[in-house]
Formats: sequence, structure tokens, C-alpha cells
Amino acid sequence: MDRVVECVPNFSEGRRQDVIDAIAGAILSVSGVTMLQCGGDADHNRSVVTFVGSPEVVADAAFAGIAKAAELIDLTKHKGEHPRMGATDVVPFVPVHGVEMAECVRIARKLGERVGSELGIPVFLYEEAATRPERRNLAKVRKGQFEGLRDAIGADPDRKPDFGPEKIHPTAGATAIGAREFLIAYNVNLESNDLQLARDIANKIREARGGLPKVKAMGFEIAESGIVQVSMNLTNYKITPIRTVFDAIKKEAAAAGVKIRNSELIGLAPQAALPPGEPEYLKIEPFSEKMIVENNL
Repeated sequence: MDRVVECVPNFSEGRRQDVIDAIAGAILSVSGVTMLQCGGDADHNRSVVTFVGSPEVVADAAFAGIAKAAELIDLTKHKGEHPRMGATDVVPFVPVHGVEMAECVRIARKLGERVGSELGIPVFLYEEAATRPERRNLAKVRKGQFEGLRDAIGADPDRKPDFGPEKIHPTAGATAIGAREFLIAYNVNLESNDLQLARDIANKIREARGGLPKVKAMGFEIAESGIVQVSMNLTNYKITPIRTVFDAIKKEAAAAGVKIRNSELIGLAPQAALPPGEPEYLKIEPFSEKMIVENNL
């Protein structure tokens, strides 16, 4: 596959396996799509599906999943820990190989128009596809969640959707569709049980505290292993590579007399983020070549 786009839709169902399977089946019904991951979280009552394909097929596959979710999920009956505003809550497109961000923006906008017109679901464009600067941030788009948007759409001009009706879909809610860089979930485990140390390091490296750009970080205790962890989302590895993050944590830990035990990649990463030899340097355990997106195509 010469040109690869990843799509990572989040659906507001993490408990009914038959519904999750039906949505995944709808996505896979589109020829040329490869499913990389599909999993539900009962506490969040949310599922994340990861699939890839050429720019010509990913939008059709996403539409099939959105349509099936609208058919099977009723947000008036949905409860879960994770914020949500739609049966299909968010649909990001990510350039992986041979594709520029501009094309993912085009795919997102074209899909948004189709979802709004054919399914009657209001669509908000976010991140790189946003048409308004305040909508780049997904949290701002989703503010109020399903219940709040039900009152706001049609009444508040600032909540006018980019596509679709100016009223919320009664059961499927609203959907955010966008384009963004590859998000890498990455954790570093320390040879320590000092939770405050992990939190201090997280505070120093996270962008929100003036640390590394495009890095979100928190400190956690891994009680069963007797260690602590710096847990991160790296929202643009091209701006802040994984090695830069690892080295920063290693330096801060060493200043406290603590070594790094290992690190973990949660999910997948593109080859450009983990060139040959990098997993060993980063002490990623366990590591498999299947963690590289391109090796699943």
C-alpha cells in the first residue's frame, strides 16, 4: 500500500460486545481496509477502533462505522466515565505514509459533509480540519457533552455545527471529525516507588507546564510492580521525538539517583517514530515489529 491513512474512531459503547462487533464489521465491509485494533472499555463505556487504508477507502469505512453506531447506540441511555457527545464521538484521520496532512483534512471535511447530509448528525470539525481556531481543541468542541449540546445547538451561534442540522440527533448526538498527527501513547517505568518523583518529572516535561512541546504527562504508581511510571501522550512525534522524551526523563530521574527500568509503547507507532535500533535504546519492553504500523499493512 503506497499511500496510507489511519483512522481512529471512538464509539460510545464499551460493554455490549455484539454492538462493538457490528460496528467493526461495518468498517471491515469496505474493501481495502485493514483493522489494526478494536477494543472496548467497560468503565468508560467506550470503544476505540484503529484501521488503515488508502485515502480512497478510509472515509467510506468510517462512514459505515458511523452509520452502524447511529443505528445501535442510544445516547439517552448511555452512561460512562469518558466525556462523550456522540454515538460516534470522534473520528480523526492521520497521515501515515505517502500522504500529507492536507489530504487528511480534505478527507475529514468530505466525510463531515456526508455524515451531516445523509445521517442527519451535526458534525464539528476539529484539530487540523477545524474551520475556527477555537475548535482545534476537542475538549472545547465537546464541552457540555451530549446533554449540554442538545440545548446549545440551534440556540447558541457559537455552537453551530460545520455540517448537518442545527439540532442534535436525538439518539446519536453529534460527532467531531478531524485530522491530526499520529498520537503515541508511551510510558516510562522508573526503578522507584516514589510517586511524587514520577509526578514531579511529569510536571517538568509536560507542555502545559512549560516543558516539551506536544507532550502530555502524568505520574502514576504501578502497585503490583512496586514502581512508578511517567505516562504520556505524545501528540506530535515529529516535533518532540520519543528519544527526546526518554532522555529528558532519564536525566531528571538520574538527578534523583533513580534509573529507568524500561518503557512501554501502548498500541502502535509509525516506522518514522521508531527507526531501527530505537526500541533497544528506549528499552521498550516488550517490543514486537507488529507495533510498527507499516508492518501490519
